Amino acid sequence: MNQTAEQELRPEAIALRNEYAALDDKLSNRYIELDPQGYFIIYVDRDAKLICADHFSNVINDKGLACDPETGEPLPCSGSLKRLPTATFRGRTAKELCIEIFEKAQPCPISHLDHAAYLGREFVRAEIALLSGQDYVQD
Repeated sequence: MNQTAEQELRPEAIALRNEYAALDDKLSNRYIELDPQGYFIIYVDRDAKLICADHFSNVINDKGLACDPETGEPLPCSGSLKRLPTATFRGRTAKELCIEIFEKAQPCPISHLDHAAYLGREFVRAEIALLSGQDYVQD
């Protein structure tokens, strides 16, 4: 948010926004069971005006870690691991992207409801970034 817009917010709104940001950070650090159907890397294609979601397969080992199905090695959370997606989904809006994944893809690449809820939240964040021109970084 730019400084002019920040100045237009009332102190109560700023405090509430900070409280919600702290809650969001706390909830983002909880344990979640990984989806054995795979994971998504979400990004914005500004030139095409699309929200994109690359789906990658994985297996979950006995420690609950996502592993490469070919090597069995745990997948790093960051770095330059290069894998090919099993599918790429695109939509102009969060809703269109959800329809592509949850209603049209057969079989559906999501098996956990918490994963579906997370993706919906991330797609909305990506849509807002696409419309506002802000950067999008997946949570």
